[in-house]
Amino acid sequence: MTRFARYLLPIMTVLFALPAFAEDGATSAKGLLGIGAGLAVGLAALGGGMGQGRTAGSALEGIARNPSASGKVFVPFILGLALIESLVLLAFLIAAGILGPMG
Repeated sequence: MTRFARYLLPIMTVLFALPAFAEDGATSAKGLLGIGAGLAVGLAALGGGMGQGRTAGSALEGIARNPSASGKVFVPFILGLALIESLVLLAFLIAAGILGPMG
């Protein structure tokens, strides 16, 4: 069994078994929406953090190799970080829109 399948099988088992334990249809739907929204935001934050770390590492490596290019690297670096962060915020807004007013 591959490493990917070892992690995927328990996750799929839990997600497919959740509706079987539901008592009320409306309550379980809100709960599943909450789980889905939480997973969406969590994965977006994970991807955004990895992207920002890789971007910062590459920019710093480029500046370390050629310090005179720091002016040319800085603006695209900041722009890239802003665009990566905007995708994470967009995922948060989409998840909040899916959930709607919960309170």
